Amino acid sequence: MERNSNGAAPALSIDVFFDFICPWCLIGSRQLKAAMSRFADLRADVKVGVRWRSCELLPETPAGGVDYQAFYLARLGSAENVAARRRQVREAGKSAGIDFRFERIGVLPNTAAAHALVALAGDAGTGALRADLIESLFTAYFMKGEDIGDLAVLEERAVECGMERGSVREHLAGWYGRFHRAMDRRSQKPSQPIGGVPLFVFDESFAVSGAASAEALLDAMLRSVRDRRQSP
Repeated sequence: MERNSNGAAPALSIDVFFDFICPWCLIGSRQLKAAMSRFADLRADVKVGVRWRSCELLPETPAGGVDYQAFYLARLGSAENVAARRRQVREAGKSAGIDFRFERIGVLPNTAAAHALVALAGDAGTGALRADLIESLFTAYFMKGEDIGDLAVLEERAVECGMERGSVREHLAGWYGRFHRAMDRRSQKPSQPIGGVPLFVFDESFAVSGAASAEALLDAMLRSVRDRRQSP
């Protein structure tokens, strides 16, 4: 087994920038999971740590969300364009075992509360708890059409993942105040669009953007470990 200069086993950090309303982020997360499984077979000596980084794509979405179908119709210009985009995403999702159900989605949510809940999961539990919650929220939104901006929905999803109901409810109860304070700050300066998710950053130095294949992510992981070993 290789050892670092301090005698510790080697480690690899992966930062994943994501948002819950991005279907490519769900595809990317599934591909990363597959890549990590294969990496573990090849480099069982390397400890991999994943840090999920919240990135709100549409931070000025109202707290109650907006009509999902109307939003994308306006964004893409026609029903034909919307259908074409969804076919593209569905086809890409098949390789990751995802059956997107866009027709079930009624609300495009503000995702700030969902990200706040993920942060709480990170503080209260393990990395596995956070990963389970993220997967649960993605599934709730893209496969079941649940409104993950609804605090009651978030609470139930968190409890199902093993989080304590009282602490979750208390944490979410203060979200509206934080949301409105954040909106007040945003109104004082031009909003800057947030893009480029999913984004995977390996060891804080090597990045892969977009819903890359499991093979591409595995190659990036192996490359990061190899390049670090070869550096002086």
